[in-house]
Amino acid sequence: MSYTPRLKDKYTNEIVPALRDKFSYKSLMEVPKVEKIVISQGVGEAVSDRKLIENAAADLSSIAGQKALIVNSKKDVSNFKLRKGMPIGTKVTLRREKMYEFLDRLISVALPRTRDFRGVKSKGDGRGNFTIGITESIIFPELDIDKVKKILGMDITIVTSANTTEEGKALLEEFGFPFTKK
Repeated sequence: MSYTPRLKDKYTNEIVPALRDKFSYKSLMEVPKVEKIVISQGVGEAVSDRKLIENAAADLSSIAGQKALIVNSKKDVSNFKLRKGMPIGTKVTLRREKMYEFLDRLISVALPRTRDFRGVKSKGDGRGNFTIGITESIIFPELDIDKVKKILGMDITIVTSANTTEEGKALLEEFGFPFTKK
């Protein structure tokens, strides 16, 4: 017996029929789906302290369940004492099962642990993709607060196959994403 994530089963059994009814799609292939999730952290202080970037990559790897990449700068910026090729951030791209697992943990565990949480602003990019800014990465239970050297924020981009922000928002709402009520 093979394992399928809870949200993947929910997508195929509940979300696809609900979205087909709501937007009256003719084909199953028209129904939007989550294609990937990109988690990125900017570590500006890594210019002076190289150990920070390694700690950030280790923390992001434990959150995502996949090895994080260290991102290097593409050009020189003298105001920030930055040279081309210096490490300035970390990122992870999640797809398939790991993506659904992370989305499940984000919705049901991490976001509710945020202090004074009232929901996520529903501002998409116009093409059905959503980016959430998280100020403290310690909301994820995978991180031991005592072992974290520096608390960093992160951006989580959820890339969908939806054509409009309305369709993308409907997809994420079906997954149980906590958008703010206006």
